[in-house]
Amino acid sequence: MPTTTTVPTPADSSALDERELRAWRGLLRVHASLSKALDADLDREHGLPLTSYEVLLYLAEAEGEKMRMCDLASSVILSRSGLTRLVDRLERDGLLVRESCASDARGAFAKLTPAGHEKLAAARATHLAGVRSLFLAHLDADELEVLASVWERVLPGAAGAAAVDDCAC
Repeated sequence: MPTTTTVPTPADSSALDERELRAWRGLLRVHASLSKALDADLDREHGLPLTSYEVLLYLAEAEGEKMRMCDLASSVILSRSGLTRLVDRLERDGLLVRESCASDARGAFAKLTPAGHEKLAAARATHLAGVRSLFLAHLDADELEVLASVWERVLPGAAGAAAVDDCAC
């Protein structure tokens, strides 16, 4: 006899059962632990926090190595004000520059500089080694496929490329 799965409605305010709690807490704890460890490695080896690394990486992967500030904020999961402070710091360090948007005087792009390329290239090996040793080494190919499909089911597009909003420059 096949089993059925009951999916709670959004109005369901009952406590999470043991399985739900383990899945939810596990996700939160693993994410926090991995982020903290990757951040510490990058900061220690390259003086580059994880969020700064992510900004440089997204810029390097973007067309023309530049992104609208709002798209960049969505990609690295920061508020616009948080991204502005981070971009200010990266710009002071010479790792990126701001460019104005021709179609919207209020809008701006962040663009990777040659120094940003160098910093990213130096930090990339450290980051990838950390991702592999702290996370990927614990999973086989089938488990990686399952995880990617789970992320896509929970948040379509989450396992793919950076999110891009339809914001003005």
